[in-house]
Amino acid sequence: MIKLTNKTTKKIKHLSEFAARANKFDPVLYGKYDVKRGLRDVDGKGVVAGLTEISEINSFKIIDGVKQPCKGELFYRGYDINHLVNGFLRENRFGFEETTYLLLFGKLPSHNELEEFNSMLSELRTLPVSFVRDIIMKASSIDIMNVLARSVLTLYAYDEMADDVSIENVLRQSLQLIAQFPLISVYGYQVYTHYHSDNSLIIHKPKSQLSTSENILHLLRANSKYTPLEAKLLDLLLVLHAEHGGGNNSSFTTHVVSSSGTDTYSTVAASLGALKGPKHGGANIKVVKMFEDMKQNLNNRSDSEVENYLVKLLNKEAFDKTGLIYGIGHAVYSLSDPRAEIIKSYVEQLASEKGCTEDFELYEKVERLAPQVIAEKRKIYKGVSANIDFYSGFVYSMLNLPIELYTPIFAIARIVGWSTHRIEELVGGGKIIRPGYESVAKRRRYVAIDKRGISK
Repeated sequence: MIKLTNKTTKKIKHLSEFAARANKFDPVLYGKYDVKRGLRDVDGKGVVAGLTEISEINSFKIIDGVKQPCKGELFYRGYDINHLVNGFLRENRFGFEETTYLLLFGKLPSHNELEEFNSMLSELRTLPVSFVRDIIMKASSIDIMNVLARSVLTLYAYDEMADDVSIENVLRQSLQLIAQFPLISVYGYQVYTHYHSDNSLIIHKPKSQLSTSENILHLLRANSKYTPLEAKLLDLLLVLHAEHGGGNNSSFTTHVVSSSGTDTYSTVAASLGALKGPKHGGANIKVVKMFEDMKQNLNNRSDSEVENYLVKLLNKEAFDKTGLIYGIGHAVYSLSDPRAEIIKSYVEQLASEKGCTEDFELYEKVERLAPQVIAEKRKIYKGVSANIDFYSGFVYSMLNLPIELYTPIFAIARIVGWSTHRIEELVGGGKIIRPGYESVAKRRRYVAIDKRGISK
């Protein structure tokens, strides 16, 4: 029997040098051929690749014919995100289920419609018989995003109409996945902490009367207890993470894969792979770890000391030495990220409840100083500000949520946006998405094998 190994051998390392050399070319060629690298213009504006009615992001306004940066705006189906949030918070309701209804069906639900929709989601909060034992508990993973992806692909085998891409069937599959994601994520974490940390394995069943955010906390905690503020803030983060335009990496992945005509499970698994990356959904983890490193290297948290640390970050002398200040700046927003502003208004209250006021003050200080440091050290085409990842990780840590669930919680929310974009792509019946690539390879003549030299 051949034994599998995940070690990198000397031969693989040697071959990897060939692979790297064969795929490297001068970045100047992007400009020469006018290639929009990363589907973005030189000034950072995304290349328009499609139309959507699902959500809209604004960071600039035209004033007297001149493009000017403005405070960030986010709209779900034409509704200002601030108005939506203020609406359900003012009425002391949870908003994620209502937001899900709005994104999927393009309208705000009535009382009866929302009650029926909540009941439907509640009935769908279940997994196939023995799925937890046979799928989640076997080959436990240290990364819950991989648990999600593997589970989603496995659910294909439990669906008799898995390949049916009619809208009614895709909607049925989407609603099931929206309801199942919290269960798979939390159960995956419970199994991970049982096998890797030797903790007790506690599996709670979801409760029909609870909202999505309440069920997450109920499923996660051994005693199932949580405060109203904890549930409200988690619900708010789910709302703010549910959708962010078709141009974000994972939602665009949804469009690309859906355009090929493949099934829902394959599409969602691909979107999960995109979200997992530290440049996308994993960014909030980087923020938390960056602050942990910062606190270990600060003495008095003065402005000058914090500023010096931020300069070291940019100079690749601190933390992970990537030259990034995580949580500051966004591909689209310039002056502000509306999601960050909304969540920040509640962070201070939670910090006070959790005894984390000093940490909150440090976050505020970095939010104030980082744009100044970046403006001095880097050439930027637009302003930078705190994005939602800057505060979301801090909220998760104060909620005592394990860091392994930060990105899966993002996925629990964003599955709503992915589902909506998938339906939009299928309804539009467009062509397969296939962008062009300019080849810069030189022509070469074939050489017979006995005349080839040994590569070095």
